[in-house]
Amino acid sequence: MVTGGRSGLDAGLSRASDDTAFDAWTALGMLVQLVVTSPRLLGAARELLEADLLALDLACSRFRPDSELVAVGNVARGASAPFIVTVSPLLAQAVAVSLRAAQLTDGDVDPTVGGALAELGYDRDFAELARDGAAAGASDGSPGVAVRMIPGWRSVRVDVDTQRLSVPAGVQLDLGATVKGWAADRAAGRIADALGCGVLVSLGGDTAVAGEPPDGGWRIRVQDRTALPGDPPDGPSQVVTIRDGGLATSSTAARRWRRGGDVLHHILDPRTGRPAAPVWRTVSVAAATCADANTAATAAIIRGRQALPWLAALDLPARLVGQDGNVHTVNSWPADG
Repeated sequence: MVTGGRSGLDAGLSRASDDTAFDAWTALGMLVQLVVTSPRLLGAARELLEADLLALDLACSRFRPDSELVAVGNVARGASAPFIVTVSPLLAQAVAVSLRAAQLTDGDVDPTVGGALAELGYDRDFAELARDGAAAGASDGSPGVAVRMIPGWRSVRVDVDTQRLSVPAGVQLDLGATVKGWAADRAAGRIADALGCGVLVSLGGDTAVAGEPPDGGWRIRVQDRTALPGDPPDGPSQVVTIRDGGLATSSTAARRWRRGGDVLHHILDPRTGRPAAPVWRTVSVAAATCADANTAATAAIIRGRQALPWLAALDLPARLVGQDGNVHTVNSWPADG
C-alpha cells in the first residue's frame, strides 16, 4: 500500500530518528541507501548489504571484465551456434528474473538488449561516460543512429535448479532493467531475517522494505534522479509512504549520453533497438515486490501513452510524469500535498 505524505526539501528517504538509523554510499555506479529500525544494527546491516552487492557485481555486471555475465558474453561473441553454459546460482536467478519480466511485459523488458546498448555507446559504467563528457542533460528526440536487431528474450533459457544457461551466438545480456529491484528485495529480506529488524534498501532509487516498519511507515521521495534525503528534488517530486513491498522509479532523465549528435537514454524499446520514445520522463510504481515495481515502471516508459490503461488494468498504483512536467496517477496512488 502506498499513501501520501508531506512534500518539501526536507522530506526525503526515511530520515533517521531515535528509532531508525540511515547510511548511504556509492557502489556499482549507483547511490545505495540503507535504513534500519534498530540503530545498533546499522553496521551489521551494512556489512550484509555490501556483501550482497559485491556478489551481485561479480555475477551480473556488464561493465566488470571479471564478471560472470561478461564471461558469458565473451563466449557468445566467439560462438557460431547457441550454446549452454553452467553459471552460478546467483546469475541463474538473476537471468530467470529478467526472463519473467520479459514474459510479464510481452517483451517490453528484454535482457537481450545488451549489444544494442553497447553499440549506442553505453558500453561502460555511466560514471565513466560522464567523466568522458558523453553524459547529456536533455533529449532532442528519437535517435538516428543505427543499431543491431534485438535477438529477443525467447532465445534465452535458464534452469535455476541446474544453473544451466542457454544463450544464442552473439548475444550480450543486460540485466540492468531488473537486477536492481530484485537485488533490493533480496537484500532487504536477508537483512531482516538475519537481524530481526525493519529494513529499507534503496539501490539507485529502486526501494524494497522488509520486517516491521517504523511508526508511520517508510517515507520515500519519488523524483527524476535518486538523491540523498536532504538534497533538493530534481524536477517534480512527491513524498509517499509504504509499509511493505517495493517502490521503483524508472527515468529517461537520469542516464543520458551523446552519440553522433544524438542524445540517448538507457531504456531501449526492444522492437526498434532504440531508446523509448520521449513520452514519460519518470514513472514510479508500487507493487508487492520491488522487482515487480521496477518491471512495470520500465515497461511503462517503453509503452508510452499506452502505459496508463496498462497500469490501470494491472491495479498497480503509479505516478507518471510527462516530458512537459504534468503528473498523471493511476489506481490508488495518493494525490500530492
